[in-house]
Amino acid sequence: MGETFSEWENVKQIFQKVWGYEDLRTTQREIVTSLLQGQDSLAIMATGGGKSICFQLPAILKEGLTLVISPLLALMEDQVRDLQSRNLPAACLHSNLSQIARREVFKNLAHTRLLYISPETLLSQPVWEKLCDRQLKITGIMLDEAHCLVQWGDTFRPSYRRLGAVRQALRSHKPDHHPPIAIAAFTATADREATAELQSCLDLQNPKLVRTSPYRPHLSLNVEIAWTPAGRKAKTLKFISDRQGKSGLIYVRSRRDAEELATWLRQKSLKTAAYHAGLPPQERRQIEQMWLTNQFPFVICTSAFGLGINKPDTRWVLHFHPPLTLSEYIQEIGRAGRDDQPAEALMLVSEPTGLLDDGDRQRANFFLQQQQKLRQQALALLPKLPRQGNFADVAKMYPDAAIALGLLHRAGNLVWRTPFDYEICNLKDSPKDSQKLKLQNGDQRAIAQMQAYIRVKGDRWAFLLNNFGFEEEAKLLLESRN
Repeated sequence: MGETFSEWENVKQIFQKVWGYEDLRTTQREIVTSLLQGQDSLAIMATGGGKSICFQLPAILKEGLTLVISPLLALMEDQVRDLQSRNLPAACLHSNLSQIARREVFKNLAHTRLLYISPETLLSQPVWEKLCDRQLKITGIMLDEAHCLVQWGDTFRPSYRRLGAVRQALRSHKPDHHPPIAIAAFTATADREATAELQSCLDLQNPKLVRTSPYRPHLSLNVEIAWTPAGRKAKTLKFISDRQGKSGLIYVRSRRDAEELATWLRQKSLKTAAYHAGLPPQERRQIEQMWLTNQFPFVICTSAFGLGINKPDTRWVLHFHPPLTLSEYIQEIGRAGRDDQPAEALMLVSEPTGLLDDGDRQRANFFLQQQQKLRQQALALLPKLPRQGNFADVAKMYPDAAIALGLLHRAGNLVWRTPFDYEICNLKDSPKDSQKLKLQNGDQRAIAQMQAYIRVKGDRWAFLLNNFGFEEEAKLLLESRN
């Protein structure tokens, strides 16, 4: 793998001293080795596979700063708190920090090894200027929870699509002797299309690709029809009651659903809370801690909850509503049974005709309509956008420009020359001709995949393994069960 035995022994000793484990797993060792050698990497590792150590360990072994681009404030703070408890020089920058705290982070950048930051904060002018300081050595850019780029990068968090230009732009501000900057992306889920998109969007150069199977033999997967909204609640209540004393999670699709279900369950004398992005950070932190310490046996949450949180004794995950995509589903069920003890995942779905309850179909259609609306707005804006321009200037003139540029980039009709300067290409003058904004098909395909999973009659794990590129393992699994 490139390193000598004595070099790896030194790495292993530091790993043992800081984290207390005997040795890294084979897949972790491959990624750590590639990053220590300055090679780009793409790690698709099952939930609970120890992804964070793969970039934290090289960061503390190398001189210079490693940027960790993370989607959620709570996730950043969790990891930084853990690193600081191990006396490691880590910090995070986000919009909720006070000016005094921000100045302290800036002052200590030269001595910081890991800086956690969101894409939006990274590309804000004050932060970018600090990172471009010629004297600041930057050796790595790590994209944590990289599936967010694929799922959110065009319409919800368009800053993600500008990340591929970050390395070269930083490099242009550094002296010639500055070490190479490695880029790595880490996620639990990526099918072949998502893998190709990550490599392309991040401009990964000959990356080390590591993929581990999401299969968990101790995690049973079930789907049940809830014939009416009242029936869905009744099934939920029975499922929870049958598992008293066991830790779990209930996933819903919206903030309002989380609040309403939590209120209803509390009225049934069950101790729980709703967790979603609309809550103040301090309240989210408190709910998370109460769940981690079993003061709440379960919480009702939207998809953001659970990213980067490790509670090995989670025994069940209940999907009150089906997720829109298989990637979301894999992420969310992966939070159960990390201790390799028996665990359950149950998804409740509306009956197939939709005559008694059309809720699931309405949620999927609402999502598609919202995406279509954004794309139509982007098409309408397209003739007004300069073919070459500065992001900040264009965003001042057109509030929807960020989404339009993100969609163009995903469709292959825009190049980011720097994280701030773009060029529209391969596009004719008429916006009606630019149906290369064809992402509607991608959304529909993802929803169709989920519907196929819901209806599957055979082995559910085999279906998931086939969809995520582990066909041989799916075949062996089916053979072992026949």
